[in-house]
Amino acid sequence: MVDFQYKDSYGVKDLEEIVRLLRAPGGCPWDAEQTHQSIRRNFLEEAYEAVEAIDEGSPEHLKEELGDVLLQVALHAQMEREEGRFDLDGVADGICKKLIFRHPHVFGDVAVSGTGEVLSNWEALKRQEKGQATNTDALEAVARALPALWRAEKVQKKAAKAGFDWPDVSGALDKLSEELEELKAAVASGTNVEEELGDLLFSAVNAARFVKADPEEALNGATDKFIGRFRKVEAEAARQGKSMEDMSLAELDALWERAKKA
Repeated sequence: MVDFQYKDSYGVKDLEEIVRLLRAPGGCPWDAEQTHQSIRRNFLEEAYEAVEAIDEGSPEHLKEELGDVLLQVALHAQMEREEGRFDLDGVADGICKKLIFRHPHVFGDVAVSGTGEVLSNWEALKRQEKGQATNTDALEAVARALPALWRAEKVQKKAAKAGFDWPDVSGALDKLSEELEELKAAVASGTNVEEELGDLLFSAVNAARFVKADPEEALNGATDKFIGRFRKVEAEAARQGKSMEDMSLAELDALWERAKKA
């Protein structure tokens, strides 16, 4: 058994010590074997579960899921601590310095008129901090690991700040129609289909940005709607004593249209 002091209540330093013990000799074999890459997906999954708890509006569930996210942070920091590069305090030090630097209106003598100026200053300070000398540098700095729709949206927003944007939504919608026609031509010819599909999706994100819709939320909403209608189609088929797999496309389409109106 490891040397560990049980408590009625634990803090962040206790978490750091628990993770150290788990990865140390005599600890947990599974934890000891993990690397940044092996638990990369775990980090993403835990973050999404925390977001789901936010959407549920459950404080207890959110507390639990934030703990799971914090565990991922502690694990990655411990791996670096073992290599002598940084530890959890180093992570905290870095984010504290970043927050102080990017809030000169709080920790310095910069005056701001409101939220808009705060965000503008934040972006300028971020570019200075990251050494982004050009607008292209700012675009390339958007994380590739983001969900593709969000990455496209962030890149477009940064391009818009450089003045590269349609004056209104009509330009974005015209481009969306143009890309749809190009996709149809690509499908017909059997060439560049994936590329043209990507252009269409990128243009759809652009349109979403103009109408202030979150493309991820919009797509999730469409997916939920599809599932709800699919359930009605399946239920109606069962009511008729039929299996969806044995019905014709025309029959299923008729049920689908009925589900849309329900």
